[in-house]
Amino acid sequence: MGSGTAVVRMADRPATQRPVPPAGSASGGVGKGSLWSELPLAVVLVVLVGLAGVVLGRMYAGSLLTGLVVGAAIGSVLLGVACRRLPSWLVAPLSVLGLAAWTVWSLRLAADRADLPGPLTEVAGEAARNGIPRLLTAMIPVEPTPDTVLVPVVAAWLAGLAAGEVALRAGRVLLGYLPPVLLYAGAVYLVGPNAAPAVRPTLVFVAVAALGLALPGRVRPGGADHVAGLPPKVRAAARIRLAGVSTAGVAVVVALAVLLGPALAARIGDRPVDPRRYVEPPRVDSLDENPLIRISGWALHPEQKLLDVTTRSGGDADQGGDATRIRLAVLSDYDGVTWQVGATYRNAGRILPAPAVAPGSIVEPVRQDITVAGLTGRLLPAVATPREVTGARVAYDPATGTLIHPEGLTPGLRYTVTSAQEQPESNLLAIADVPAGEEVARVLRVADGVPEPLRRLASQLAESGGAPYTRAAAVEQFLAEHYRLVADAPSGHAYPNLAFFLFGPRDAGGQRGTSEQFAAAFAVLGRLTGLPTRVVVGFRPSGDGPVRAGDAYAWPEVLFDELGWVPFDPLPRPDTEPRPVEEGLRPPPEEPPSPAPEPGADPTVSPQASGAPETAAGPGGRSTPVLLVGGAAAGGGLVLLALLVTLLWLRRALSRGRLDRGPPGERVGGAWREVTDALRLAGHPATGDLAATEIAVLARDVLVDARGAGAEPAAVEVAELADLLNRAAFAPGTLTAQQANRAATIAQAYVAGLRATRPWWRRLLWSVHPGPLRRDRADRRRRDARV
Repeated sequence: MGSGTAVVRMADRPATQRPVPPAGSASGGVGKGSLWSELPLAVVLVVLVGLAGVVLGRMYAGSLLTGLVVGAAIGSVLLGVACRRLPSWLVAPLSVLGLAAWTVWSLRLAADRADLPGPLTEVAGEAARNGIPRLLTAMIPVEPTPDTVLVPVVAAWLAGLAAGEVALRAGRVLLGYLPPVLLYAGAVYLVGPNAAPAVRPTLVFVAVAALGLALPGRVRPGGADHVAGLPPKVRAAARIRLAGVSTAGVAVVVALAVLLGPALAARIGDRPVDPRRYVEPPRVDSLDENPLIRISGWALHPEQKLLDVTTRSGGDADQGGDATRIRLAVLSDYDGVTWQVGATYRNAGRILPAPAVAPGSIVEPVRQDITVAGLTGRLLPAVATPREVTGARVAYDPATGTLIHPEGLTPGLRYTVTSAQEQPESNLLAIADVPAGEEVARVLRVADGVPEPLRRLASQLAESGGAPYTRAAAVEQFLAEHYRLVADAPSGHAYPNLAFFLFGPRDAGGQRGTSEQFAAAFAVLGRLTGLPTRVVVGFRPSGDGPVRAGDAYAWPEVLFDELGWVPFDPLPRPDTEPRPVEEGLRPPPEEPPSPAPEPGADPTVSPQASGAPETAAGPGGRSTPVLLVGGAAAGGGLVLLALLVTLLWLRRALSRGRLDRGPPGERVGGAWREVTDALRLAGHPATGDLAATEIAVLARDVLVDARGAGAEPAAVEVAELADLLNRAAFAPGTLTAQQANRAATIAQAYVAGLRATRPWWRRLLWSVHPGPLRRDRADRRRRDARV
């Protein structure tokens, strides 16, 4: 029988036989006394909507966002409960008015917390226009600002309104759960991999939802039971249908759990997708992507006012040097043509993420008020590394620590930036190493097409020392001593430009440039020697006050382990005349070494041989061709023999001086040079961009390839020698005489083993080859020049 028939029959029954409605109920609506029966389910809905704010708040800074979302949940649900007697069509407009009031209050509170200037109408309009893109491009942790709290607050209020109307007014509890579930799932998806998995909030969500389903059913008009009072057969049929539907529903739920459970369990350990990757973050134009090309233009108009700077606390604006460097952009990518920023900027609030501080650095706070004058573009100047910015909306790149103003710089823009300036511990630089691997491949990459003179220069500079800081200092000193800083040099830092700057004729405009060429040349030469480098563009004002175009310059930085990025200054000192580049590039003369005392009588042999035609005569007083040829051959043989003896003596004296004389550190260095000379003589020279440990691997491979497995012990010992060399460089004065003797033994064994692998005629020439003598003389000249 249909339900309509049952209703008719109940209506035909006497009033005394009809079910009596509970006290407080009224036909046609929810009774006045049902308020307390609505509250438990209302609390459940508030908790479900509020948990979405808890999950989303994990990627926000502070707890403001969570509090605003929970407030929206409470307001929307309780407003629906309070309006339970009103028609449903009137609840929505009233709830919208409540939403508007709560949203305006939330935006004002967020603006005050973020210290954003401007009237509320302007702030609200900006948030409404950019709420969604700013939320998807903001930096983690997101600062609660009007444009990052608007969408979550509105979504929470609407979810609470829909859930309350469906679950409380219509009595469809399970269907009323749909808006909170969608809101919670959206919050989890939006957070993605930017926070830890939301295990606890999810468990609480499920438990509270189950508790809501387990609450006693609401009393409805006409009685607590729809089947009460029906005839027994009708009542039995209705209950059978109800049991069947319930069983089918349970079966469907169990089947879905069995089918989907393993797949869902397998995805628990997967990294969630970050929806922010589908949104294009703020970008800069071509002028800001390569601000290095602006150096030449600024140098031609040095009096142009770009900024006004006032240091309010921290730092020392009057001492110059690193303390006054204001950074504009960091350029890490070089393709052989241009240096580019290559940064990924994310919208940020007032508080910026704090990067890890290098253990060997000293952090000093610097707080500056900066007013933009003639500077254009989007790049926002600040002392490295900014931690807090007020007065301007910014986007931030954590990898480089640089800022942009997405709306572009305009004259009169004023902002305050607080930075944590790092100063590396100078005593640790000499022993610091540089990182390697995929993490720094970007700042080690050398584009194809490097001119060969550039490679030779880098190799020559790298030979001056094995320690990374020594190599960097050698490049810095070479550029500062041999090139001229001018303001009218044309812009350009591609490979041809750098080659002309380094090797071009001075009378044709070569060997002169702005800080653009100095910084770019240092960075490229540094990478060729194995140093991770980058170029920074910024300003070096003399103190508080105007920052002019003449204060703009570029400088290189090198990344060191435990110290971070360390700036270098390859610019020449004022009022110094550059030395001719040829002095640093000309190879050492290949003149024969001075003869030793033993072969002192050799020069008399040559005159006698040359004068043989006049003094040696055959019978009849005539010279004979046989005597002439014989005398010349004998004289040449004696000269050659004297030369070979001299070379042999000088080579052995060189080896004895390296291995036996001087303090232990110098003896270890001499043993290492014996090994590198042996590699050169064997046809496997070690390039200057290799570290000592890398050369040790090369030496081991060369000997093992030549002699097989039997040479493994002697080859492995070279690694021990490399360790001793590093100790001599990084911890001078700590080596002992025994360790120096050990280094000499390792070097002699390796050289003997490698020499034995050469053909017999190469073994004969090994001890008289003049190459080690020339390189030793070149090393001495470079050391004398540095002194």
